[in-house]
Amino acid sequence: MVFCAVKQKREHNASQQEAKKTGEIHLRGIVSTLISFLLCVQVTFLVAVLVLAASAQSDPQFYLPIDCDDIHRHDNVTSSGVYTIYPGGPAMPLNVYCDMDTDGGRWTVFQRRMDGTESFFRPWSHYKTGFGNVAGEYWLGLENIFLLSVRKKNELRVDMEDWEGGKASAQYSSFSIDSENAGYQLHLGSFTGGAAGDSLTNHNNMKFTTFDKDQDQWDKNCAQYYLGGFWYNNCHTVNPTGMYAPHGTIAFENAQIVWHLWKGWNYSLKTTAMKIRSVSACSCTH
Repeated sequence: MVFCAVKQKREHNASQQEAKKTGEIHLRGIVSTLISFLLCVQVTFLVAVLVLAASAQSDPQFYLPIDCDDIHRHDNVTSSGVYTIYPGGPAMPLNVYCDMDTDGGRWTVFQRRMDGTESFFRPWSHYKTGFGNVAGEYWLGLENIFLLSVRKKNELRVDMEDWEGGKASAQYSSFSIDSENAGYQLHLGSFTGGAAGDSLTNHNNMKFTTFDKDQDQWDKNCAQYYLGGFWYNNCHTVNPTGMYAPHGTIAFENAQIVWHLWKGWNYSLKTTAMKIRSVSACSCTH
């Protein structure tokens, strides 16, 4: 009787162990199937991207716009608004505001201030990737601006408005920036006109500075002192990313939105928009 009880107990334990092993095998099977499925989805996505990229290169009928100039020319778009461009290729769609009204249109806007809804006192990582709302205030991102620089040769226009309804602009024959490894250094062409005057040339050949990455020519940090992120020199004659100050004035000296030759140091502009437009195809290298 004792032998039978022990035998039955052993058989019961063996049965439990067998069930446990079966459950573990079943679980491993589920996990393995799930991993295989996820890998399959990933591979399928990568293949789709590669096929899309190959089509974009080989098929002249296949078209993805690089900038707002492409959208205007290829799609015959004449209305300003938010559109999707692909300066980084098919896998990197980018929403941007296209100005199709000013001076013939085709402008890709990479910086805009209009109502103070966005803080532009931001770290390097934000200025690199971009921030804000492209339908309102935003910064497109240094990496995206660099990609636009690589793909085409561009001219620059800066539009601005004061609090009394006055408007002015400044235009430059070319605009590009280097890669992050080179500090996103600014390369600006000659001033070609505009009632705002040439305040930006002072920033030419400067690297980009934020409060957490100092690359300016001052022994302190211009971005910390003037509350923005920009191609500061020592320190600025324009400050489009400075503090937004309603009604034009501010208590912090020169830390507001400044375009010195138009309104001086102690006036904060109501709106600014920095925008580029293709002047020719470019096999640029930086």
